Amino acid sequence: MANLYHSGRPTLPFIGREREIERLCRLHTQGERVLILGPAGVGKSALIAHLRQPLGLRVCPGSERLSDICEALERELHLESAELRLVARKNRVLKALEGSRRAVVFDGASRTTPRLASFIECASQRTPVWLCIRSEHPWDVGRVWPLLVRFEHVELKPFRCDEARWLVEAAVRTGALRAEALKIVEWLHRHAAGNPKMLCEFLAEIARGRYDLNQPLALRRLELDRRIHEVFPVRS
Repeated sequence: MANLYHSGRPTLPFIGREREIERLCRLHTQGERVLILGPAGVGKSALIAHLRQPLGLRVCPGSERLSDICEALERELHLESAELRLVARKNRVLKALEGSRRAVVFDGASRTTPRLASFIECASQRTPVWLCIRSEHPWDVGRVWPLLVRFEHVELKPFRCDEARWLVEAAVRTGALRAEALKIVEWLHRHAAGNPKMLCEFLAEIARGRYDLNQPLALRRLELDRRIHEVFPVRS
């Protein structure tokens, strides 16, 4: 599933999620509305990034404010920036989406306001819409909640232990990790609770090469360092 992403971290190919990818490709071909559901760090954004180019997805990476959505879609639709009020920008974007078969992805939609929910509903009447959310409870997703019954649900679950092993093996193949990391796959999976983002954080720590993975105390330090760098990220 993952990219061991960003500055100072090793890069990995996308691993796993074959079943979800196959279903999303089929739903995209059918022009369906889609709800991609899963907790933080499970890989919703990584999955969208993986499918963005092959499916031609239009992605709004920040979907909590209408102004940010309009800005993202203006870029995607190649609309010239103009000194327009937000209502005019919204209407111009909706008109440009009319009849398109390329899905618009609202990533990270949560606690949607009535105005934002109205925009998403209007967009879904013009083009296929995908929503990426952590929870479908009304108190989490906000005013868009009544629309969710119209969406096909695709749930992302934490990695199984064998999927965590594929991720570590990919890191070893690329030379990002030493082969001894394969000895602690079960430990990594257990301490990350199968969360792909957390697994990537562990692998990024190991890649810095400061741990003797045969020593229990080193593993305890690895867990502590990951927690520290989760709060205070390492800068390149």
